[in-house]
Amino acid sequence: MPVNDPARGEQPVRPWDPIVRARATLDGLEYLAGGFGTAVLTLIALLGVIVSALACLVGAGLLVLPTALRVLRAIADRERARLSRWGPEIIVPDPLPSGLRAALKQPVTRRELAWALTHGSFGLVLGLAGITLPLYAARDLTYPLWWRLLPPGETGGPGMGLLEVDELTDTFMIVLMGLGWIALTLLLVPVIPRLQAWPGRRLLAPVPGADLALRVAQLTATRAAAVDAHAAELRRIERLLHDGTQNRIVAVTVMLGAARRAVARDPATAEAMLEDAQGAAEQALAELRGVVRSILPPVLEDRSLSDALTGLAAASPVPCGIDADLPRRCAVSVEATAYFVVAEALNNVARHSGAGRATVTVRQRDDRLWLTIVDDGRGGAGERSGSGLAGIRHRTEAHDGTFALTSPPGGPTTLNVSLPCGL
Repeated sequence: MPVNDPARGEQPVRPWDPIVRARATLDGLEYLAGGFGTAVLTLIALLGVIVSALACLVGAGLLVLPTALRVLRAIADRERARLSRWGPEIIVPDPLPSGLRAALKQPVTRRELAWALTHGSFGLVLGLAGITLPLYAARDLTYPLWWRLLPPGETGGPGMGLLEVDELTDTFMIVLMGLGWIALTLLLVPVIPRLQAWPGRRLLAPVPGADLALRVAQLTATRAAAVDAHAAELRRIERLLHDGTQNRIVAVTVMLGAARRAVARDPATAEAMLEDAQGAAEQALAELRGVVRSILPPVLEDRSLSDALTGLAAASPVPCGIDADLPRRCAVSVEATAYFVVAEALNNVARHSGAGRATVTVRQRDDRLWLTIVDDGRGGAGERSGSGLAGIRHRTEAHDGTFALTSPPGGPTTLNVSLPCGL
């Protein structure tokens, strides 16, 4: 997308700044490539819907059309995710109903069909045009290097048949045309993605009023996640106190009672018992301090989040690098959540991934804290494997954050978490 994309924290495009213009062009090419890919998929899905609809005339399409609509919904959701990465978020609608009539009654389905017609034609042409502009430039700029390889009679050159090339000096006119293609690329490629994305932002976004309803549903789910996370945290603290610290204190009490009874008859034995009781008390105190630190890490009070994460990386059994860019502090609860997310993620890397190295990247953009944890392990991580990822999700969603995990078999595993910075 062009460099004035607010989601990436970049500055508006200044037409006469070559560095900014070149960066905008590269971003535009990346965006157009993604849009061209979804346009091709959309065209295929649209043809499937049309064929299924025509088959309904003989009855066979009634069974196939719902599947074709679900395929189109999956592609539309992919486009929503792509547009959300490059601009304002587009909320994904509820799954498509199983019945054909119920699916066609949904306004979302009709809007997706309209988007498919537009994106599968208009978006496809725009994507193809934007991608081919730099290819034309590369072809014309390198023409002097390969024009002699053309068969006889085909030395007219790439210049759209307007130039006749018979000598090497004639090829430099083609080079000038290549410079013209570069100028068109720098001028148009940062703009074309906006035209390509316009139908998706108009037709794939929820209908007016749906944003509020979906937001209410999201807040309800977030509140439930916060309550569950709070209850799980209380159970964790209770379990630590009951199974660890409480048992130590009971042991200290028993040792002190035995030592008091042994003082009169065997002072040496009482002295040994007192030493054991002192050791058990020190262990209980250490466990109690560990429980307190697990509630709110005191390191965040004395040092920044970057320093706290650096300490986690230094203590990790797997070599870990920290890349943090945090111009200001976030809310205490947010920093504590980020700290525990990284701690749990590094613990999972050490216990389950078999990785040789991990990297933690922390950024602060648009009043959100972005965490990315990557390891080069075996992959295949999942929330149902008992690795603590479900707890990370609950902690994140309790703060109205987002959680995304990518872990194909063979790796690498990438965990992306975003949190609102708070006040």
